[in-house]
Amino acid sequence: MKRPALNPLDTFLASIDVALRTLSGSTHAARSSPGHSELDGANDILSPADRKLSGSLMRVNHVGEVCAQALYQAQAMGTDDPALKAKLLLAAQEETDHLGWTQQRLDELGAHPSWLNPLWYAGSFAIGWAAARAGDAVSLGFVVETERQVERHLADHLDALPAADRASRAIVTQMKADEARHARDAESAGARNLPAPVRWLMRGTAKVMTTTAHYV
Repeated sequence: MKRPALNPLDTFLASIDVALRTLSGSTHAARSSPGHSELDGANDILSPADRKLSGSLMRVNHVGEVCAQALYQAQAMGTDDPALKAKLLLAAQEETDHLGWTQQRLDELGAHPSWLNPLWYAGSFAIGWAAARAGDAVSLGFVVETERQVERHLADHLDALPAADRASRAIVTQMKADEARHARDAESAGARNLPAPVRWLMRGTAKVMTTTAHYV
C-alpha cells in the first residue's frame, strides 16, 4: 500500500527528528558496515600515529555525512515535486548508512566527532534550502556538484589513510561508490550545470570545513 504524503507540518517535524538523531549520534545504519570484515584485530596493529591519522580523516568523513543529512533534508523540504522529494529522501537514507558507519569507526578508533557538528548541520541546511528554492534543476545540479566533490575528497582519503587500516579503507571505498551513483542519479533526473563561480565557492567552503574538522 502506498504511504500517504506527509503534510508540511509532518515534514518539518520529521526533519527535526533527523537533525536530533544526526547530532546526537543515535543514527543506525541499515546496511552492515563494510569495515566489519576487515576489523579482526586491525586496531591492534595500528600505531598510535596511524590511529590518530585515521581518526582525524574519519572525523572529516563523518562531518561530510552530517552535512549530507542536512542538505538532503532541506532540499526535500524545498521541492514541490513529490517524485523528486522521494528520490532525495531515498538518497538521504543511504547517506544515513555512511553516517552510522563513520560514527562507529570513530568509536572503534577512540576518536570523537567534530565539536562543530551543530554549526555544520545548520549551515548545510540553509544552503540546501536555498538550492531547493532556486528550482529543481538547480537543486539537482547542486547534488551533482556536491557528490562529485565528495567523491574526489574520498579518493584523496584512500590515498591518505594508513595502509594497515583496512576497515576505514573499506568504508571509504563503499561510500565513494555510493556518492558516484547519487551524482549519476541526479544527472539523469534533469540536473542543471552550476555556474563556475558557484562551484568554486562550494569548493572553498568545503575546504574550510574539512580542514577545520580534521582537528576540531
